[in-house]
Amino acid sequence: MTGGYKIDNQSGVYFLTFQIIKWIDLFTRLDYRDIIIDSFQFCQKNKELNIHAYVIMSNHIHVVLSAENNNLSDTIRDFKTYTSKTIIKTIKSIEESRSDWMLNLFEFEAKKQKRNDAYQVWTHDNHPEELISNHFIDQKIDYIHQNPVVAGIVDEAEDYIYSSARNYAGEKGLIEIDFL
Repeated sequence: MTGGYKIDNQSGVYFLTFQIIKWIDLFTRLDYRDIIIDSFQFCQKNKELNIHAYVIMSNHIHVVLSAENNNLSDTIRDFKTYTSKTIIKTIKSIEESRSDWMLNLFEFEAKKQKRNDAYQVWTHDNHPEELISNHFIDQKIDYIHQNPVVAGIVDEAEDYIYSSARNYAGEKGLIEIDFL
């Protein structure tokens, strides 16, 4: 079930959260994080996605995004559909001690929704918030970058490799960023 938040302005800049169902710590494994990085890069090159800030945590992703094609909702849908299918395929093909457990949960959640096939990896609500002021943009980017610090993973935000904090600190990040 979706909440009251939605993307009204398809050409706007939005803060979003992509959450794994049941807060499963999926992104503790490199294979799954790499799926996200590769998919973000594909969307940048082929779907006119602008990534302004991001962080990949163990069970969710925070991003600030916009789309040059003025169709952010479709790009997000395509991203989540592709990554879901690729994650499921990867779970089935690699040595993963939690594979049966995760697949069972993803299948159970899918059965609750009419619009799913066999598995549901992501929650449906992205909780989009349009960023319409510089203050709000700075606040959300700082929140994104401080996530690994607050979680106790690193002492300094730019030390977390799966975040755009490195880009904002003048270092090379995993993904090219469209600075705001």
